[in-house]
Amino acid sequence: MKRAHAQWLMILTATSLLFLIVLLTVTLTGHGKYSSGASDFYYEQRQFTTLDRNFGDTAENNDGDSNRLGLPKLPGFAYLISGSKGDGPQLRRLLQALYHPRNYYLLHLDLEASDAERLELAKFVKSEAVIREFRNAMVIGKADLVTAKGPTMIASTLHAIAILLKRAKDWDWFINLSASDYPLMSQDELLHIFSFLPRELNFLEHTSNIGWKENQRARPIIVDPGLYHSKKSGVFWAKERRSMPASFKLFMGSTWVVLTKSFLEFCVLGWDNLPRTLLMYYTNFLSSPEGYFHTLACNHKDYQNTTVNHNLHYIRWDSPPKANPINLTLEHYNDMAQSGAPFAGSFARDDPVLDIIDKELLKRPRGQFTPGGWCLGKLGKDLCLACGNPNAVKPSVVSKRLEKLVVKLLDSKNFRPKQCK
Repeated sequence: MKRAHAQWLMILTATSLLFLIVLLTVTLTGHGKYSSGASDFYYEQRQFTTLDRNFGDTAENNDGDSNRLGLPKLPGFAYLISGSKGDGPQLRRLLQALYHPRNYYLLHLDLEASDAERLELAKFVKSEAVIREFRNAMVIGKADLVTAKGPTMIASTLHAIAILLKRAKDWDWFINLSASDYPLMSQDELLHIFSFLPRELNFLEHTSNIGWKENQRARPIIVDPGLYHSKKSGVFWAKERRSMPASFKLFMGSTWVVLTKSFLEFCVLGWDNLPRTLLMYYTNFLSSPEGYFHTLACNHKDYQNTTVNHNLHYIRWDSPPKANPINLTLEHYNDMAQSGAPFAGSFARDDPVLDIIDKELLKRPRGQFTPGGWCLGKLGKDLCLACGNPNAVKPSVVSKRLEKLVVKLLDSKNFRPKQCK
């Protein structure tokens, strides 16, 4: 009986892995149910943009500083903004708060949300004149089913990354956010500070001292029915428990990450066996986003020295075991504003503290984009209705807080000693 159960479990694990590999394969090739072709999006275009994504900043100078007065070339970010049923308004607000012409934005409402919600979100994206001009935001039409704490979470993220790698060009870092997250500074601040950073740095909070998570995350074996069915349900728990892996070392940390394009190409294209080996392992792992990228980076010689042990989020956790973030409110405003973190979460929908962040930190009028150096409109009106050069970033004193945080993270006492330990 035990032998039969073990065989069944092995078959199910292999099937789960096969499903994830097929998902990524059809995404990259552009065929099948999970295709990222034009039919996969309500926003009809085969690429994010046909415009010059260099915005003129390399036309005259191979060093990319023709319009930057000798400053480093600005980077680009590729955002995945995810939500579920009822999160459409939050995703719209988050997109407006985060928007910048240099970046890409992929919006995903999971399968629990209705087609009408996705269509409404896509109509909003299509209706914004600025987004139509730069064509750098998309809504996924064929949504993924996402089970809380199941491997469908990492499958959905990898699916989105594969779309960004295939459809978007000229970005440097990937950032994942949920509907309950919010920025604490404008993109001008973030682009300015990141322009001075090496492009190989991966920001992900991680540790091999996993404590209570060994028994509650690593040893249990779970099966996520969301990999096979279109209706959401909880994960199944196997009676057996597994031993800790011997061929690689487990690392765990935050689900929020800022990862380089080169590292994500390795994750998706996998030119050696490690990404596929870990994908198979994490297919039956509880809360796989807390460990997949962390374990992959720290077990490969090309990436273990690129990690920065911070997720660039301001988060307050519940009482031990600190398994879930608490909702941030006005009482946390001063701490989060001074933290230097560019993002924070989680927030309840339309919490009053979001209006304070808009007013004091983002300088964003309600219903409008966060203004930046690229906005040429008149005061008293929507500043970003008239667009200028996206290279014209105007960082404020807020960027000094992020600069202070980054300098601290890259200090010799923090950077190497906290890498993959």
